[in-house]
Amino acid sequence: MSEATRDKLREVSTATLCTALFKRGLRNQFLQDVRPVGPVERTMVGQAFTLRYIPAREDLNGLEVFRNPEHPQRKAVETCPPGCVFVMDSRKDPRAASAGSILVTRLMRRGVEGVVTDGGFRDSPEIAALGFPAYHNRPSAPTNLTLHQALEMDIPIGCGDVAVWPGDVIVGDGEGVAVIPLHLADEVAEEAVEMTAYEDFVLERVQDGASITGLYPATDPRNLEAFEAWRRARR
Repeated sequence: MSEATRDKLREVSTATLCTALFKRGLRNQFLQDVRPVGPVERTMVGQAFTLRYIPAREDLNGLEVFRNPEHPQRKAVETCPPGCVFVMDSRKDPRAASAGSILVTRLMRRGVEGVVTDGGFRDSPEIAALGFPAYHNRPSAPTNLTLHQALEMDIPIGCGDVAVWPGDVIVGDGEGVAVIPLHLADEVAEEAVEMTAYEDFVLERVQDGASITGLYPATDPRNLEAFEAWRRARR
């Protein structure tokens, strides 16, 4: 993903992106039951680096596994590339934490763009205070070891009922998280910027009392002409 595309995606909403993806036949690109841990200070944009959990098996998932530097969760935190989004498949099960404030702080200090799980985070008040993009289902105090066993990283996963492939573009805002296939990122970003500009124009007109008929969607060509004049006046 180019920096130009990243910059464009920071300017648009996940709602607009979902519409642009729907136009291309992609109906299921918004993570379900995944929301910001705290206030969203900036839009999260980065390529996916993934980790998959499976149900824990007690004889293989005791506290001693964390002593192993090759433990998939620990290794993934130290491997996720700067600028990427760390995305975890926790089977939509928030009863045990996918990670806590120490691991999330480490990701932040390493320059990772953000972190997403369809499970929960422990230490969620501390994570919320970091000002770092973090998304989960809900707070969860128990360690992941009680229910989740980290198995593989940097593979295709499911998160929030959406397929996420390594390298997919992940965008998170105050509404939630959307997934853009990498090969569509440039064109979707470009279209979403244009859609956002038109929606800003529409909102201004509606606030002034205009009807949405012929305006949203733009079925009356006069509205497109007015939009172009509106844009020229703001350049």
